[in-house]
Amino acid sequence: MNSKGLAISMGDAAGIGPEIIAQCFALHAADMRGSVVVGDVATMQRALAVHPATAQWHVQRVEQVGQALDMPTNTIAVLQVGDALPAVPWGQVHAAAGHSAGLFVEAAAQLALQGDVSAVVTAPLHKEALHLSSRYQNYPGHTELLQACAARFAGQAVEDMPVRMMLANPQLRVVLVTIHMGLRQALDAITTPHVLQTLQITRKALYAMLGREPRIAVAGVNPHAGEGGLFGREELDILLPAIVQARSEGAHVSDPIAPDTVFMRARSTAHKPGEFDVVVAQYHDQGLIPVKYDGVSDGVNVTLGLPLVRTSPDHGTAFDIAGQGLADPSSLWQAIAMARQLTSLTS
Repeated sequence: MNSKGLAISMGDAAGIGPEIIAQCFALHAADMRGSVVVGDVATMQRALAVHPATAQWHVQRVEQVGQALDMPTNTIAVLQVGDALPAVPWGQVHAAAGHSAGLFVEAAAQLALQGDVSAVVTAPLHKEALHLSSRYQNYPGHTELLQACAARFAGQAVEDMPVRMMLANPQLRVVLVTIHMGLRQALDAITTPHVLQTLQITRKALYAMLGREPRIAVAGVNPHAGEGGLFGREELDILLPAIVQARSEGAHVSDPIAPDTVFMRARSTAHKPGEFDVVVAQYHDQGLIPVKYDGVSDGVNVTLGLPLVRTSPDHGTAFDIAGQGLADPSSLWQAIAMARQLTSLTS
């Protein structure tokens, strides 16, 4: 097991990130020891008052991540990034909160790339607030921002460090070919090279997790997976060539399967294991609706292809309940546990 702590980026100060981070420290104090929140001291102090479980906790500013190991009981180590944030209103889009959330992600990624922490866990940021910052207006979300950070650290072009988003819960794993783009643009981005690259990234990541060749299912683009070309030719002209190439490299990959049945076939339950270890879905909602239908409390987002371990909860900033003590930290805790598991495999 990697003995280094985690870097937990605080997310948007107006959302539920700070309060669910605080709850994870309070509910899992022993497991959180040595981990550091990369964010804003004053915001984390404000978050402690939100939920009864954290009312007796304290925040301590640190200058180096190693100081987190020396924290007293009931104390959260916070690495201050940038200037102190104003007390932004809960549940409102705020440019300063969006800009700072991006800075927190960059700083946490840098710590992991330097080897100062074992992994990065990211609390939710708000995309609209992020884009109010000129520094981050070209990044659709966490995945692309982390990709850029890692490529810059490695001295590579972004396109030379391809990444993919995987959403996972105890029943289902899904990897996306296209991520944050409009559906019309996503359909144009489903190309044979892009699908093949997704299969290669998925195979490598799942092999490391499972210790064996993963069974990969490929969701079709069209109803009934095109029905032999009657309902569209993407399966025949785009997906199958990628599948054939992946198989020639040793991957265990299905033919395109109808999107309305593939997730049921892959889903594992207590009574029946799934036929597949992971589904490669073609666009954002095709893949994420089935995962999130099971509930977000156990869902974890994992970025595949990075030279660092990064996980996050399977939900957003939840502005509608921020600051009210109603936020459930379960998904963030699952993300933390997944990060620990993945670092144990790579250490």
